[in-house]
Amino acid sequence: MAVQLPNLPYAENALEPHYSAKTISFHYGKHHKAYVDNLNKLTSGTLLDGKPLEEIIMAAAGDATRVGMFNNSAQVWNHTFFWNCMKPAGGGRPTGELAKRIDQAFGSYEKFAEQFKTAAVGRFGSGWGWLALDGGALKIVSTANADTPMASKQTALLTVDVWEHAYYLDYQNRRPDFVQAFLDHLVNWDFVAGNLGKAK
Repeated sequence: MAVQLPNLPYAENALEPHYSAKTISFHYGKHHKAYVDNLNKLTSGTLLDGKPLEEIIMAAAGDATRVGMFNNSAQVWNHTFFWNCMKPAGGGRPTGELAKRIDQAFGSYEKFAEQFKTAAVGRFGSGWGWLALDGGALKIVSTANADTPMASKQTALLTVDVWEHAYYLDYQNRRPDFVQAFLDHLVNWDFVAGNLGKAK
C-alpha cells in the first residue's frame, strides 16, 4: 500500500486568525502532498515499497544513496506530526504531568517557551523546532530541512515548522511572531501529553 496523504485533524479554516486557510491550503494541499507523491515515486519497485513510513525513514537515514527517499519520507512524517501539534483554541500552558516535566526540565513554562522559541527562530534556513524525549529527558532540539528526531533515536513530542512555506503567507519574514502565535494560540497540549504518555 502506497503512503497516503492523511486527512487534516480539523477544517482548513479552523486555526484562523492565527493560521489561515490559505496557508493550510498551500502547505498541506501542495507541499505535504508533493512529499507524499515524491516518496511513492521513489519507493515504487524497491524493497521499501509499501513499508510503513517510520520504517522507510529509518532505512533511508544516513544512507547517501537514499537521500531523496529520506527527505521526502521524513517530511511526510514531520508534516503529519505538525498538523496534530495544533488545534483550534490551543496554546497557552500545559497541565498535569506534562507541565510538571517541563518545570523540572526547564525551570518553568516561561523558560521552556523562551528556549523553544529561540531554537525555532534561530534555525538558519529551513527546518523544525522540537520538544523531544532523549533517553528519558526532555530536550529542545532544532533540525535542518527534513531531519527528524526519530533519526537520532529521540521521541518527538511537539514540533513547529519553520520552513518559510509554513508561515510566509500569514507572517511574511516575521518568524518570531509566527512561533509566538503557535505557542500562545495553536499548540495542542493534549496531543503532546499523549506522546509523552506513550513514550514512558
